[in-house]
Amino acid sequence: MLPLKIVSLLPSATEIIHTLGLSEYQVGRSHECDFPAEVTALPTCTAPKFNPQGTSREIHDRVTELLQSALSVYQIKTDVLEALQPTHILTQAQCEVCAVSLPEVEAAVASVTGVHPQILSLQPNLLQDVWSDIRQVAIALLGDAGNARADAAIAALQARVSDCQERVSTVSRRPTVVCIEWPEPLMSAGNWVPELVSLAGGFPLLAQVGQHSPWINWNDLVKADPEVIILMPCGYDMITSLQESQPLLQHPYWSLLRAVKTERVYVTDGNQYFNRPGPRLVDSLEILAEILHPELMPSRYEGQGWRSLQDALITLSVT
Repeated sequence: MLPLKIVSLLPSATEIIHTLGLSEYQVGRSHECDFPAEVTALPTCTAPKFNPQGTSREIHDRVTELLQSALSVYQIKTDVLEALQPTHILTQAQCEVCAVSLPEVEAAVASVTGVHPQILSLQPNLLQDVWSDIRQVAIALLGDAGNARADAAIAALQARVSDCQERVSTVSRRPTVVCIEWPEPLMSAGNWVPELVSLAGGFPLLAQVGQHSPWINWNDLVKADPEVIILMPCGYDMITSLQESQPLLQHPYWSLLRAVKTERVYVTDGNQYFNRPGPRLVDSLEILAEILHPELMPSRYEGQGWRSLQDALITLSVT
C-alpha cells in the first residue's frame, strides 16, 4: 500500500483522523480545521467565497445570495491539492453551507493533473452515524486492520456516553430545552443536537432528532417557552456567540421567556463542540449534562466550553 497522504476538508473528519491515531499522515486541511492544534500548521486547501466577518444577519445574507445564484460557498485550492498529491480526501454531503460538498471535491480533483485520491464523503445525522463514519474512515485508510482501530475508538466514546446516561438516569424531571444554532434569523439546532439533549437528561423542543436545523420565528420560541435556552451559533466561539446574540437579547420578546426570567440561559463554544459531527460530540453531550444537571456531573467544561449568560455578560463587559 502506498504511504498515506490524507487531506481533510472537514473539521470533524480531521478529529476522526486524530481519534484513530493517524494525524501523522494528514498533509492538508480545510480553512476551518483547527483541532488538534498542530493541524493548523498544515496547508489549507479551501477558502470561503464570502466575507466571514460581520453580524449573523450579514453573514446569512451573503451566504444566501451565493446559494441563490447557484454558486458554491467555498473554493478549493486545486494548486495546493496538486502539490500535496493526496491518496485520500475526506469531505461531506451534510450541508453545503458548512463545508465543501462532494460534487465540488470531485470536480476539483478531476481538474488536477496526476491526482487520483480516494474520496470519502461523510453525512452524519446521529451519534450512530458518527460511529459508522469512524469505521468507514479507519477501513478506507488502513484496510481490514482499520476495524480493530475503529473498535477501540468507538468503544471508548460509547463508554463515555453510557456513563453520562447512567448519571442522569436518576433525574425525576427533564427540563425543556431549546438550542439556538443561529441568532439572526433564528434557527434551532437540529440533526444530532436533539439526540444529545435527550441523552443529557433534557427534553428538546423546536427541532427533530436526525432532521436538519429548522428556521423558527419569535412566536415559535415564545410559545415553546423552554425552561433552558442554550446558545450554540454555528462557527462561533463563546465570546463571538455572545456578541452576535445581541439581537436576541435586545428583542422585546426576550424578557418574556421563562429561561430568561430564571437565568437558565447558557452560551457555548458551538464551533469546537456542537457544530462538528465528530468524536467531540461526546464532549458536547457531557457539556449539556453538566449544564442541565450540574449536581450529577463533574465540572469539566465550564468556562471553556460553556458559561451561564449572566457570567458571560459580566466577563465581556470587563474585557
